[in-house]
Amino acid sequence: MRHVTKDNITDVFMNYLGPETDPRLKQILKSLVTHLHAFARETNLTHDEWRKGVEFLERAGTISDAERHEFVLLSDVLGLSSLVDMLHSHPQGTSSSVLGPFHITGSPPLPLGGDLRKDFPDQVLLAVGTVRDTDGNPIAGAELDIWQTAPNGLYSSQDPDQDTYSFHGLQVTGEDGRYGFTTVKPVSYTVPSDGPVGDILRASGRHPWRPSHLHYIVKAPGFQTLVTEIFPDDDPYLDQDTVFGVRDDLVMTYVEQPAETFPAEGFALSGKVDGPYLEAAFDLVLVREEGER
Repeated sequence: MRHVTKDNITDVFMNYLGPETDPRLKQILKSLVTHLHAFARETNLTHDEWRKGVEFLERAGTISDAERHEFVLLSDVLGLSSLVDMLHSHPQGTSSSVLGPFHITGSPPLPLGGDLRKDFPDQVLLAVGTVRDTDGNPIAGAELDIWQTAPNGLYSSQDPDQDTYSFHGLQVTGEDGRYGFTTVKPVSYTVPSDGPVGDILRASGRHPWRPSHLHYIVKAPGFQTLVTEIFPDDDPYLDQDTVFGVRDDLVMTYVEQPAETFPAEGFALSGKVDGPYLEAAFDLVLVREEGER
């Protein structure tokens, strides 16, 4: 079309799409471009502002690598990651929450009762629970990919002083659907703010803090994969998570227990805990895939 105007450019764009365009791609592109063009018109976007936006995206690409995913972080701090999670969370299952930019694949096996704390001197945290379906039945053989920050607030992929898989483990539930391991209490931490996403946070008067949490990816045959986090109810950033990951049903309570109540067997630290420890009990509910019974 020769006569393209600010009012018809969206329709012209759609008319340029070929007849073989995938219908879902066509739907997404139409909505994306409609909102993008409306945004430019609504804000009367200037050339300088457009140029700064392009430079921002270029910087995000430049700073990203195998360990740092700045575009994922951007999606997180804009609330897009959490919105997508909430759109696809099943009301009967455990809520999903953000994967975050620091997940790494290939975590080593973590036996039931295994220990992630290792030589860190911090107070022992006992994390236990059951993976079950929406009818309350335990799910045997469910796989939990578990990871968290070290006491210094860094994930292993951020910290050259940690082993690659420090505070990472892959655990499989037993016949009773239970999982259990020991670790240290995760700490609140800041998302990376030395890049373009940090510039946005500072420019908008926002802090970069996340409440402390444990990450889980839970998989089981016939069930939808769950990506989630669990948060303690005493964290100061619980109501100010910079990536909007907190949900009511993901908040749990650390209960301090005397040493003598630590399980006498079944855990790597059984018989070795000589002081008060924290217990985090949290059940995870998976939703069946459509058509599965």
